[in-house]
Amino acid sequence: MVRQGMNTFYEQLKDRSKKRVALLVDPDGYDNKSLEELIEKINLYPPDLLLVGGSILFNPIEITITALKLGTRLPVFIFPGNLYQLSDRADGILFLSLISGRNPEFLIGNHVLAAPHLGRSGIEVIPTGYMLIGNGKTTSVEYMSNTSPIPGDKPDIAVATAMAGEMLGLKSLYLEAGSGATHSVEPGIIRSIRKSISLPLAVGGGIRSTETAVELFNAGADMIVVGNAVEKDPGLIKEFYQLK
Repeated sequence: MVRQGMNTFYEQLKDRSKKRVALLVDPDGYDNKSLEELIEKINLYPPDLLLVGGSILFNPIEITITALKLGTRLPVFIFPGNLYQLSDRADGILFLSLISGRNPEFLIGNHVLAAPHLGRSGIEVIPTGYMLIGNGKTTSVEYMSNTSPIPGDKPDIAVATAMAGEMLGLKSLYLEAGSGATHSVEPGIIRSIRKSISLPLAVGGGIRSTETAVELFNAGADMIVVGNAVEKDPGLIKEFYQLK
């Protein structure tokens, strides 16, 4: 059960008339000083959502979540790279099911183990179909999940997978090119999927410029997720903010 009185982020996300920007914060990508500087920029140019997570974390996820909660008024959600990235301090979690792969642990196994904790926590849970799209480079997600991405030149497979996710009752879809991807998900794939589903559609990975973001929005993305680009150049927060 979601905490009483909480206005769920999912209700906002379902309003597809607005384009949204989410910032993914990797706890290992910031020290105390750089995180404070990031929070200052976030308050000047706030994204719609803060996501916290990574493939492998050496720093506790709760420290970053707590700092973002204390320093901003934005919703802070977990973007879990594995089962251990859970925290009651977050506002919610994108409950990711890797529907592009065939590894049962990332389809349902980890979810079963996490469910009792999430049920007790009362944070908002958004069941999200996670689709890894190939971009010509082996990414952290591909390696850690031991799954192959959907080929970038096979939009029919991507569309069928997205349709299956919606039919299974997932509430949103996330198309991922992978952390550090050489380029973002191709707009053609996004456009094809958008025509076939009604779910909120988020896209991340390889988004390094507002030009790319605009292209993805025009193709049908409802929310873009930026992470590595801002980690390298926090000044980009202002540029992405101006897209909203």
